[in-house]
Amino acid sequence: MTSSDTQAAEPKRGFKFPGAVTTLAIVTLLVWVATLFIPAGQYQLDADGSPIPGTYQQQPSPLSLKQAAEQLVLAPVNGVYGLHNSNTKRVDSETVGRMFGQIGVIVFIMSIGAFISVSFATRALEVAVAALADRLREKGWMLIAAVMTLFSLLGSTMGFSVETLGFYALFIPLMSALGYDRLVTASMIIIGALVGVMSSTVNPFSIGVAAGEAGISIGDGIGLRFVLWVVLTAMAIGWVLRYAARVRRDPSASLVGWDAPQDATSTAESSPATEVQSQLTVTQKWVLVITGLAFGLMIFSVIPWSSVIGGRAAAAEYYVLHKVVDARPFWFELNWWFPQLAMLFILASVLVGIVAGMGEKETVRLIAAGASDMMGPAMVVLLAGGVSVIMNNTQTLDTILHSMERLVTGASAGFFVFLTVLVNIPLAILIPSSSGHGALAMPLLAPLADFAQVSRASTITAWIMGHGLALLMAPTSVVLVGGLAIAKVGYDKYLRFVWPLLLALFAVSTLIIGIAATLE
Repeated sequence: MTSSDTQAAEPKRGFKFPGAVTTLAIVTLLVWVATLFIPAGQYQLDADGSPIPGTYQQQPSPLSLKQAAEQLVLAPVNGVYGLHNSNTKRVDSETVGRMFGQIGVIVFIMSIGAFISVSFATRALEVAVAALADRLREKGWMLIAAVMTLFSLLGSTMGFSVETLGFYALFIPLMSALGYDRLVTASMIIIGALVGVMSSTVNPFSIGVAAGEAGISIGDGIGLRFVLWVVLTAMAIGWVLRYAARVRRDPSASLVGWDAPQDATSTAESSPATEVQSQLTVTQKWVLVITGLAFGLMIFSVIPWSSVIGGRAAAAEYYVLHKVVDARPFWFELNWWFPQLAMLFILASVLVGIVAGMGEKETVRLIAAGASDMMGPAMVVLLAGGVSVIMNNTQTLDTILHSMERLVTGASAGFFVFLTVLVNIPLAILIPSSSGHGALAMPLLAPLADFAQVSRASTITAWIMGHGLALLMAPTSVVLVGGLAIAKVGYDKYLRFVWPLLLALFAVSTLIIGIAATLE
């Protein structure tokens, strides 16, 4: 072989976009470097702990260079920890920071992995998925549209988003059997839920918090928000269906490629029933019942029924506590959140093991294996929580808020709406929690909206649009990076797919809100 032949045989080495963990590590480092140059500062706070407009003052950095370096190293861990309650002297899942405490999400993801491992070992989902795929065949588009509409509705009314991390186990094999790649599955779940969050109508964890800070009812502006929900959800569904139809018609058009087909020989040797089983056994039917009940109970238990139905503005926290202050729960409400949901799927895993007759050792082995398989997505969530911690602990977050305040001051009605959407996009990247973002930004935006002669309801709508757009692309969005990690879809491939949709959503939402604000 000649030297030229050898060179030709060698694969070309080009740039390869880093994985989610490396990307977030880079983002964390860049944010930390930025805080070394952004001056520290603080707003004065009112009795509720909200910033008072016009009271921002710069101040010396609270950290030495050594302490700042420690913040960089400890940021992921600080973002995971809950807090020690000085009154009860307990450390528990209910005593946590306003924007931090990702440990609940991490444990939930690992418990989902455990359940996936145990339930998939029974092959109940595999056989059921094959049967369902055979029934749907040419109607996969209806499934995509139905799932996106449902997730968008749940996101709009109660902020349903992080909970979607549990659904990948159900939809990835089903969508694959229908001829769709993993990007279709990921975008169906992520975009469906987050477009709903972006066009929230009565979501107590975003609209409720913002309305409370602005001193208006949660129902003010609901007509405009409902119109936006219909328009933006239809745009999102159309975009995903367009790509789904293309990759199903031409598999080479996939942006992420396809899973390697399993070797038929090894499959037949390891599991002789794989090729012939077409009917569910009694045991597999019970496994499906347990699976359905577990996911159904998860959805039912996290919906704050009294807050959604009551439609009242009140202080609320979504990511961590999942509670609304002063909302008297109905008798049937469970008010579960990550601690309870994690144990729900652990107990469901054990129950599946018992029903399937796996035995204690095999059940424990599968639970451990499934939890360890989710360490990659868990690390992504761990790193995502550290970015906000750095901004908070270096006291540079208020400086960014002050820059936002100065930018929108004195703008006309239409331009004020445009700037409100725009400036809240980078702020939401640093504060992915809608409740935390609303509590910080709305006390500043509400009085400025009065000067611009824009209703506070329209300002809240513009604010949530900016927040939702950020979640659809931010590497700090747990729903996004966690979902992509579970679906094994590269962040760069997702951005390549979604950026035209993001521009369209931004243009349409600002146009509609701007027209509404001008006509008020």
